[in-house]
Amino acid sequence: MSYSSASVENLTAEVQNGGSDSNMCLELALEGERLCKAGDCRSGVAFFQAAIQAGTDDLRTLSAIYSQLGNAYFYLGDYVKAMQYHKHDLTLARSMGDKLGEAKSSGNLGNTLKVMGKFDEAMICCKRHLEISREIGDKLSEGRALYNLGNVYHAKGKQGGKGPHDPGKFSEDIRQCLQQAVGYYEENLALMKDLGDSAAQGRACGNLGNTFYLLGEFQRAIFYHNERLKIAREFGDKAAERRANSNLGNSHIFLGEFDKAAQHYKRTLVLAQELGDRAVEAQACYSLGNTYTLLRNYSSAIEYHLRHLAIAQQLMDRVGEGRACWSLGNAYSAMGNHEKALHFANLHLNISKELGDPMGQATAQINVADLQKILGMENNEKENDKVNNQPISGNSVAASSPGRYRLRRQSMDNLDLIKLTPDGKQKDNETSLARAGIAPQPSQEEEEEDFFELLTRFQSGRMDDQRCVLKTTKKMRTKAPPPEKEKDGDDLLELIAGMQSKRMDEQRVTLPYLPGLNTNPKTQAAMKTPIRNPQDPDDSFIDMLLRCQSSRLEDQRSPLPAASTVQDTEEEQNQRSNGATRSGTTVPEEDLFALIQRLQAGRMEDQRATGPTKNH
Repeated sequence: MSYSSASVENLTAEVQNGGSDSNMCLELALEGERLCKAGDCRSGVAFFQAAIQAGTDDLRTLSAIYSQLGNAYFYLGDYVKAMQYHKHDLTLARSMGDKLGEAKSSGNLGNTLKVMGKFDEAMICCKRHLEISREIGDKLSEGRALYNLGNVYHAKGKQGGKGPHDPGKFSEDIRQCLQQAVGYYEENLALMKDLGDSAAQGRACGNLGNTFYLLGEFQRAIFYHNERLKIAREFGDKAAERRANSNLGNSHIFLGEFDKAAQHYKRTLVLAQELGDRAVEAQACYSLGNTYTLLRNYSSAIEYHLRHLAIAQQLMDRVGEGRACWSLGNAYSAMGNHEKALHFANLHLNISKELGDPMGQATAQINVADLQKILGMENNEKENDKVNNQPISGNSVAASSPGRYRLRRQSMDNLDLIKLTPDGKQKDNETSLARAGIAPQPSQEEEEEDFFELLTRFQSGRMDDQRCVLKTTKKMRTKAPPPEKEKDGDDLLELIAGMQSKRMDEQRVTLPYLPGLNTNPKTQAAMKTPIRNPQDPDDSFIDMLLRCQSSRLEDQRSPLPAASTVQDTEEEQNQRSNGATRSGTTVPEEDLFALIQRLQAGRMEDQRATGPTKNH
């Protein structure tokens, strides 16, 4: 939950008396703020950067610019720059002694670090946010800090739980992390009820439902998602209502209540169409297709999977296409239509090869082989290669083509191992060149050695020019003269002055570089940075954060992480620009897909059809 930026517009009247540079900075910042509010964050960033170039000596204006720039970069997905400007805002707030500003900037910085996957640093910032909020008695700020802390622990637990795990079947440390998230969300919910903030209550209920879902407590998850659904309908928030229905469908699936799940998925589909969200519409179709497969209503399952496939092709989502083809192959096979099942199994195989998905490729190969056997096809391997126009690589070739593998082994046995060594290769090359009447060319190593020998000869003549001859005198002092008594006082004063000057430098306060800050006596007077003890908790907080970040510069240059997986933190997700459609955008979370796979795996025998027997 990111803080809304400090508004530059509120500072207009107070900065009018400043210089021309300050006025220019303010005008540019106001235009940047207007553009960001209109949704054009990229143009807004350009104006904010121009405002920083103009510079100002008003610290509150500069703080507002830093905060808005950090949030704008956050929504644009540039988390490294967002973190940079939120750090500037934090430094400036601490320098001014602005506790509320320090709390807000700590919260924004923690939220940014969370999305970057830097959970430990995010916890430091969010706990500092909570500490200051309670210190100054700001309940609204305290509620936001509790919400942010819940999000950090939820995201850390979910990230650690990725893999072949069912909800509720995580290690103890992940469960503890998720339980801490529950604690913070429950505190936030209680505080929001006291403040009468229904919208914040809805967000807390949604996140509690998601966390209990991960913990495997599906009944409690359903309770909180129903609460979320009521509040969303009360406010007419269709996006939140759509998310609540989708989450309710997932929870009912894990309880085996497939009819209830289908009802919620259908409502999700209707809301996605009303919102014009094609990707979510495809996800709802995919979930409905799998749910009807579990209900053994294969005709309805095929209808929804075909709708999912069409949208995935429109959005150019190859992962979604592969999943749709896999599901369609299973559904047609269950209905006994093996020809169409083979068609979609081959499509799934092609897409898996294109995506470099070994698991999908292995699954598709098994399905193709089984269906070909049922249909009585011969030369399965050749037919499969002809359909896909490319050979199957890897260990599957060895397993499926024993003849080719043995031929390869025999040819390897006939090789002369001496010829495989570098010396053997060199001798063979020299022999073939001599037969052809071509003189052998010097190797690269020989050429390099000749070059270095030439360089050494040229440089050796310049060694004497570079030498320095020390001129020694015959009269050298062997003993220093005794100091004169009249100079003792002067030496003592010089010694004291030297010691004091070093101590004065140690006591100086060096302000960090803040872009856009025009310093003058008035600005320096406003900077209330005291000389703190190095053991001061505030300094240790900043030092800890800087140490954590300074060693991870290369990590921060890596590709930007995906958006947060917490379903109900809609503010930060909906405001980010997503650019091109990401891979797999028409496929819902892997938890449901894994469940469908496991449930279907137990029904393989039910779906098999016995091929016709030959009459003798």
